[in-house]
Amino acid sequence: MSILINSDTRLLVQGITGRDGAFHTRQMLNYGTKVVAGVTPGKGGQEAEGVPVFNSVADAVKKTGADTSVIFVPAKFAPSAMYEAIDAGIKLIICVSEGIATIELVKITGYLKNKDCRLIGPNSPGVVSAGESKVGILPGHIFKKGKIGVISRSGTLTYEIVDQITKVGLGQSTCIGIGGDPIIGTKFIDCLELFAKDKNTGAVVIVGEIGGRDEQDTAEYVKKYFKKPVFGFIAGKTAPADKRMGHAGAIISGTSGTAAEKVEVFKKCGIKVGETPAEVAQLLKSEL
Repeated sequence: MSILINSDTRLLVQGITGRDGAFHTRQMLNYGTKVVAGVTPGKGGQEAEGVPVFNSVADAVKKTGADTSVIFVPAKFAPSAMYEAIDAGIKLIICVSEGIATIELVKITGYLKNKDCRLIGPNSPGVVSAGESKVGILPGHIFKKGKIGVISRSGTLTYEIVDQITKVGLGQSTCIGIGGDPIIGTKFIDCLELFAKDKNTGAVVIVGEIGGRDEQDTAEYVKKYFKKPVFGFIAGKTAPADKRMGHAGAIISGTSGTAAEKVEVFKKCGIKVGETPAEVAQLLKSEL
């Protein structure tokens, strides 16, 4: 069992004929993901990587029954791509595109409130349900089917954590890269609510970073409501104040949002924290 995506997921790739869209479509197909359609306006009727291309999401959904979309389009076109997918009835949107204006994300997340659709990202590396389906840019070969759920704000650290978990002989249920922007569609707590209901997820790893209060709020939620073991890693321990570190949301304002603050709150709330990705994996192995 998994959350968000599985072997029945029918994926549509927005921007399939672009360089990144085409490359990662091949990787997703190789993993076994059911990529049923692509969308590039003006290129309907063609094929890309053996997948039929449509001019619109609505047409692709009607013809193929696609229920999930991954977005590989430039930042200035990504908001329109998200609105199009929402209005076409797509249930899950995973937006890999980065650099989208914050004001656009405010509008999109507001628009989603009354819709039967979930957004992962933007600036997300994607979602993998190990052994079932891969959507996005996460490298499939590092995953092994198992019982550890992973939720991460960081793309590269997601790869490292997953790889270390696999190397100690454990595996993953679903791994979710929620994205590192200040405003995102799905947060840590939203994912924990899903993992709580998944009988095949036995523990969860949260990979956080500097900036904002999401990790602190998540730790309080874990303490009050989440019954499964939770492990954590926080990136950015040496980051200077008021300097953005990689992600748009990874910035310390004054004394708020530091790695030290987040680690302290995690520990107070019963989350076991590793100093390195390898240490997180060792904690999992020793505790489970």
